[in-house]
Amino acid sequence: MSRVPTTNPPSPSPPPPSSSMASIIKAYSLPFILFSAAIFYQLFIIPNAFPPSHYDVLQIERYSSIDKVKEAYFNLETKWNSDAEAFDVHEILKIRYAYELLSNPLWKRDYDLFGIDEQLHIIESANKRYAGKNISELDFPLLHAPSSESIDHSGKVITASDFQSILPDAKPWLIQLYSSGSNRCAEFSKSWNKIGSLLDSFANIGIVELGEKVSIYFADKRSTGKPFFRNGIPSLFAIPAGCHTAKCFRRYDGDLSIDKVTNWFATTVLALPQINYYTKESLVPSFFGKSSHHKVKVIFFSKSGERASPFIRQIAKDYWAYASFALILWREEESSYWLGAFEVESAPAIVFLKGPGVKPVVHHGSVNNSLLLNMMENNKEQELPQLRSVTSMELGCDPRGYSRAGFDTIIWYCAIAVGRPSMELNGMRETICRVQETLSKQSEVDASSENQSLAPVVDALERKRLTFAWLDGETQKDYCQFYLGEGASDGTCGQRKGMNDIPRLFVIRYLRNSSAVDTRTQELSKFKSLLVQDIIDDSDQAGQFVAGYKGAADVSEITEWLANIIKDGDSRDLPFFTLRTPKLVPDDTEPIWSKTAQQIPLKNIMQHILGIVGGLSVYLDDPRIGPFLLLAALISLGTVWLRRSQQVNLSESKQPTQPSSTEPPSHDERKPKPNERVRRRSSKNAPPSMTDSEPPNAYQMPFSDSESD
Repeated sequence: MSRVPTTNPPSPSPPPPSSSMASIIKAYSLPFILFSAAIFYQLFIIPNAFPPSHYDVLQIERYSSIDKVKEAYFNLETKWNSDAEAFDVHEILKIRYAYELLSNPLWKRDYDLFGIDEQLHIIESANKRYAGKNISELDFPLLHAPSSESIDHSGKVITASDFQSILPDAKPWLIQLYSSGSNRCAEFSKSWNKIGSLLDSFANIGIVELGEKVSIYFADKRSTGKPFFRNGIPSLFAIPAGCHTAKCFRRYDGDLSIDKVTNWFATTVLALPQINYYTKESLVPSFFGKSSHHKVKVIFFSKSGERASPFIRQIAKDYWAYASFALILWREEESSYWLGAFEVESAPAIVFLKGPGVKPVVHHGSVNNSLLLNMMENNKEQELPQLRSVTSMELGCDPRGYSRAGFDTIIWYCAIAVGRPSMELNGMRETICRVQETLSKQSEVDASSENQSLAPVVDALERKRLTFAWLDGETQKDYCQFYLGEGASDGTCGQRKGMNDIPRLFVIRYLRNSSAVDTRTQELSKFKSLLVQDIIDDSDQAGQFVAGYKGAADVSEITEWLANIIKDGDSRDLPFFTLRTPKLVPDDTEPIWSKTAQQIPLKNIMQHILGIVGGLSVYLDDPRIGPFLLLAALISLGTVWLRRSQQVNLSESKQPTQPSSTEPPSHDERKPKPNERVRRRSSKNAPPSMTDSEPPNAYQMPFSDSESD
């Protein structure tokens, strides 16, 4: 008798209750959040967005006349005088505040048109002052209007009739919207006049009174359509040059200080560079370390800590290719440091640093536009200029060009100090500056027997046949190795490989032979190859001889060596031949502003973000938001419910049916089908064997008659 296990599959076990509940919560989380936001908006946001108006406090209709305001206040005053216990102090203060605000024509106009209520904080302060006191002890009036003399605004008064005439304009406009009855505008009056004087030559200054119809053109619009000013008044707007429509207007959303308003207008509208402040600790790594080596360093010392005036920024922009600019806040405890470093005794002051070892040029006192322009023009170049791709022709240190002495000069010289930017190179540059200063002084005195040996080099410097310069050997690696050779350039040219930096000095003698160059060009021009034409274009026009200095860094030794080089170069008839000198690598330009930074300067990013957030807050009081959130919650709820019900129906349709009878299956039912056999064989679980324990669902097969015999 054999026992055969049944093949009925086990029924699927239901999912755990915890996992089912977690999936339900996750699925319906979005409808729940939207529904909660809708309820919160309707119960809390909307009531706060539409608080009772001052007309409601006086129990009259909105926009009632001043006569009705006075009549309503008289009636309420009669009531609290007759029955003092019917009104508390807080309620009486609110009534009195509403009366004073709405009985003033200017305040009432600003409140009715733009919702301006800049003295509302007085109610809270009055409640604290009169807490626990009787009505008879109240001191009125609560509000004080500014006098007409306290508001003295400079600038053109813009009316509705002449507003269109200012658009467009070649100069930008800075416009203030103000109210004659505003205390804040009265307090801002002096600051506005100072801002106008700083921007006088750069922009047109205008003012618009809120009584003008054109003021609505600058206001924001609430969801209800009512105009308002998100930051109150005074409100500042900039109209860029060439602006035609309100889309290009720019609103100022920051603090109403002279420094911040001027900085915002200079950077966002005038596209002028910012000049950063540095401390004693950050000046060297952040300013000297990051500015270009060839630039003159211009440092402004300020006592107030204000940013640079627009005219200083404009000069900085015009001379950006020549100089780098920095601001330092003067502190008395650091005065000894600045005196020893830059010879600055007090602030305000301006320092020009024209190279290592060169005495700073210091100016004490304030400057105006013309004086600063004159100083920049006289001090825009370093004492020892850097040999760069844009200065090689100007300095006369390019074999493809000519001497500084003129096109007719046949022989000229360039003395170049080369090395990686380091303290050692700065020492060499300082030595060369002293050599140049010594030779300049020699040219000013009469020739004598003591200085006859220096006559050739003094004469060459005076006639501009000799130029002193320095070269960045790290950036100009190929150019440096071309003149020094592979062996002598290890510690001077290219990337720094060790701790030793070895600056070097060499002199290039240029010889220009026009007839020889023309003959060579005629011979090469016979070839029509493009490669040959490129060789003609890139070939040097002047022959070169190079002499390297190997002595000590001593001024007298270097001057004697230069005198011998020039004397020998001028007297000897050296052969003429030319090479293809490597071109100087263009420097990485130091940008003033990127296009994005002109629109959103780094210092104004937070202000720009706050402006965007403030613009979005305008729509928070829109009564349509609550119903919209509720509708979104219902749509989301229906979508989630429908999707989950479809998934349940699909899973039930795929579940196999179980046999309802408990009778044992017949022989044909127990016989597996071919596809079932394949499925069993492919199953990962091995079939039961004879040695396995008896399955719990096995049954005994009955024997036939033949088998029982």
